[in-house]
Amino acid sequence: MGRTYIVEETVGQYLSNINLQGKAFVSGLLIGQCSSQKDYVILATRTPPKEEQSENLKHPKAKLDNLDEEWATEHAYQVSRMLPGGLLVLGVFIITTLELANDFQNALRRLMYAVEKSINRKRLWNFTEEEVSERVTLHICASTKKIFCRTYDMHDPKGSARPADWKYQSGLLSSWLSLECTVHINIHIPLSATSVSYTLEKNTKNGLTRWAKEIENGVYLINGQVKDEDCDLLEGQKKSSRGNTQATSHSFDVRVLTQLLLNSDHRSTATVQICSGSVNLKGTVKCRAYIHSSKPKVKDAVQAVKRDILNTVADRCEILFEDLLLNEIPEKKDSEKEFHILPYRVFVPLPGSTVMLCDYKFDDEPAEEIRDHFMEMLDHTIQIEDLKIAEEINTACMSSSMNSQASLDNTDDEQPKQPVKTTMLLKIQQNIGVIAAFTVAVLAAGISFHYFSD
Repeated sequence: MGRTYIVEETVGQYLSNINLQGKAFVSGLLIGQCSSQKDYVILATRTPPKEEQSENLKHPKAKLDNLDEEWATEHAYQVSRMLPGGLLVLGVFIITTLELANDFQNALRRLMYAVEKSINRKRLWNFTEEEVSERVTLHICASTKKIFCRTYDMHDPKGSARPADWKYQSGLLSSWLSLECTVHINIHIPLSATSVSYTLEKNTKNGLTRWAKEIENGVYLINGQVKDEDCDLLEGQKKSSRGNTQATSHSFDVRVLTQLLLNSDHRSTATVQICSGSVNLKGTVKCRAYIHSSKPKVKDAVQAVKRDILNTVADRCEILFEDLLLNEIPEKKDSEKEFHILPYRVFVPLPGSTVMLCDYKFDDEPAEEIRDHFMEMLDHTIQIEDLKIAEEINTACMSSSMNSQASLDNTDDEQPKQPVKTTMLLKIQQNIGVIAAFTVAVLAAGISFHYFSD
C-alpha cells in the first residue's frame, strides 16, 4: 500500500488557482512533514519563472525539455533555508495542459531526485535509517483536473514509482505544536597549515561538522524535564471528554546541554598541529521547530530542534560567504579593522497557523526586501508588520596587526561604537606569510576569522 498525504485545503485552492496563461506547464514545491504513518502537506509554492523563459513557455507546443532543472533545484535549496525544524520539501508538483505521458513522469522523477540532492548537499546532518525516504511527485492536468500522485524512494535511484493517496483536509494548519530554543554558540575552528589551500567556506564547514556532533549528542530538556525519547510528547496533558489529549500549551521550551567531557569508556587524544589561522563563531541563535499534534514522540520533537539548530548556524555562515563574494572589494592593509554583520533570523507566521517560516536579514537590508523575497520564493504575500525579528545585536570584536610577531594573545578590547557591515572577500592562499586578521560583529551568531603568521 502506498503512502497517504494529508493536504491542507488551502494548498488545493492554491494549486487550482494557478493560471497557466498559455504556458505548457507550471512546476513547484510541496512543503510539509513526514511521519511513519502519513505525510502532511501544508504549503505549495510555484517555481518563479526565469525572465528569458517567459517567451519560450508561452508556446503551447513547448514540452518538458524546457523544464530548467538547475533553476528549479536552486529554488528548492533557497526555500529549504526558509523552513524551520520539522518542515521539509516533501516533493514537487507540475500542472500541465497535456495528458500524463511517460516523458512527464520521467521529467518529474529526474526533478525530484535533483531537488533532494540539492537540498541535502550542504546539510550538517543525515537522515536516519528509520525515517521515511519516499518523496512525492504530483501531476495535475489543467484540462481534466485529474491528479496523479506517485512517490519515489530517494535511496533507490533506479526504483519504480509507487501510487499514493492525496487527501485534502481542513484545519490542518492549526494542528501543530511548536518548540522554541535559544542556543549560545562558541565555536573555535583552527585552520591547519595543510588546509590553507581550501576555501574559507570549506574550512568553516569542516569545523561546523565537528561541532554538529556535540549538538547531536547533547541532552535536551523539554519544559525543564528530560523525557524518554519513546514517550509521547503530550504525556501528562489533560484529556478531553472524548479521550483525546489536549495540550495545555501549544509551545514547548527546549534547552540544550552539551557534554563537556567524554564518557569514561572513551579516550580522548590531544592533537598538536601547525595552524595558519582560526575561525571563531560566537553568539546566540533563536531556533524554532514544529511537529504535528497527532501522537507526537519526544524523539521526533528533539530531532526537529537539533536540525533547526544545525541548519540556522550553517545557513548564516553560507549567506555571509555569498554576500562577501557578491560584494568583493580590495582587502585593507596594515591594521585597519573590518566589521561584518551576520544576518539575523526573521520569522513570519502562516495565516491561520502557529507555524512560522523564516528568512535571514542583514542589518542594512530594508524590510521591503524580505517581503519581496518571501513573495518570490514562496509565492506568499506577507505584511511588513508581521515580520518578527528573533534576535538582538550582540557585538564581539577581535583584531591583530600586520606585524609578524602578533599572536592570538594580542587582542584589542575596543568595541566598535556602531557595527557597520562591510564587504570583503576573504581568501586563504598557499605559502602565505602574514595574513591580517579581521573583525566580525556578531549578529545573533557572529563569526570572526583570525589569521596569524606561521
